[in-house]
Amino acid sequence: MLDQFGRDIRYLRISVTDRCNLRCRYCMPAQGVAWVDHSAILSYEQMVHIARLAAQLGVEKIRLTGGEPLVRKGLAGLVRDLKEVEGIRSVTLTTNGILLAQQLPELLDAGLDGVNISLDTLDKAQFTAITRRDGLEQVLEGLEAALAASHLLVKLNCVPSGENDNQLVPLAALARDHRLDVRFIELMPIGLGSSLPRRTESQVLDRLVEAFGPALPCPQGGGDGPGKYAAFSGFTGRVGFISAMTHQFCHQCNRVRLTATGFLKTCLQYEEGVELKPLLERGATDEALLHAIRTAIYAKPACHHFAAPRTAGDEQHNMNQIGG
Repeated sequence: MLDQFGRDIRYLRISVTDRCNLRCRYCMPAQGVAWVDHSAILSYEQMVHIARLAAQLGVEKIRLTGGEPLVRKGLAGLVRDLKEVEGIRSVTLTTNGILLAQQLPELLDAGLDGVNISLDTLDKAQFTAITRRDGLEQVLEGLEAALAASHLLVKLNCVPSGENDNQLVPLAALARDHRLDVRFIELMPIGLGSSLPRRTESQVLDRLVEAFGPALPCPQGGGDGPGKYAAFSGFTGRVGFISAMTHQFCHQCNRVRLTATGFLKTCLQYEEGVELKPLLERGATDEALLHAIRTAIYAKPACHHFAAPRTAGDEQHNMNQIGG
C-alpha cells in the first residue's frame, strides 16, 4: 500500500525476540539487560496472522530479525509458515551467525531465501572487544555453510567504526573471493549507537579504492533495500553501502518493522506506530486489524532527522528492542 507520501510499502521486518547471545557495543549494554517477559512476545501464530494481513496490503518480502532470531526455538517452522502466505515472495533472515551453521539445514528445508550475516571484523580479539563475547569461529562456520547453499542469497553486513578501521579491506575482500555482497552500514545514533564513533560511506570507499582500485559501475538488483553497490576488478561479489546518515534515502523507504512485542513501527527515528498485540488478544476482527495497519502505514513520517538535535517522540530503545 501507499503511505501519505506515495511510497509503496512492500517490506516487513519482523523481530522475533529481543534476546541475543552477543552484546555488541552499539546495540546492547554489557550487563543489566532487562529482557521482555516471554508472555509479552508475539507468538509465531500471531506473527503469521499479521504477515497475512500485511500481504493483503501489498507486503511481498519479510525479513526475520531480533535481537538474534536464531536463539528463539522453532524458527524454521515460522519460515515455513510465512512462505505459505499468499503474496509473500521472499522470506529472509538477519543473524549474527553464531548458531547459523547448525540451524541452516532446517531453515533451507523450510524455504529460506536469503541470509544477512552481521560481522564487523575478522580479527578474533577485536571480535571479542566489539561483541563482548567469543564466537568468531562459529560465525565464520555459519558464513561458510551459507555460501555452500547454492540457491541462498548471502550478504555480510559490517558497521564501520573507529574500532574496526583495519578490517574494512579484509571484509570487503570476502566479496572478491566469494559470491556474496559485503555491505557497509553507517552507524545511526539510536540507543547506545548515539555515543559511538562512526565512519561514513566516503571514508570507507576511499580505503577500498586505495586497496582494490577504482570502483566500477554495478547493477543495483538483488535486493529490496536501500543498498548502493559497487564492483571492483576481479571481484566475484559486490560491495554495498547503506548510508542513512550521509546519503539519506527516506524518500524511497519501502519498509516497516514489527517488534517482538507486536508494535508496528513505521520509522527507526520515531516512536510512532501502532500496538497490534492488544488488538489480537482482544479478538479484533481482521477488518479492524487491517484498518490499524493501514492507518499506521499511511502516517509513516517523511524522513528521519538524525543529523539534528533530538526531539520529543524520538526513539528511546536500543536496537535489540526495536529489531535490526
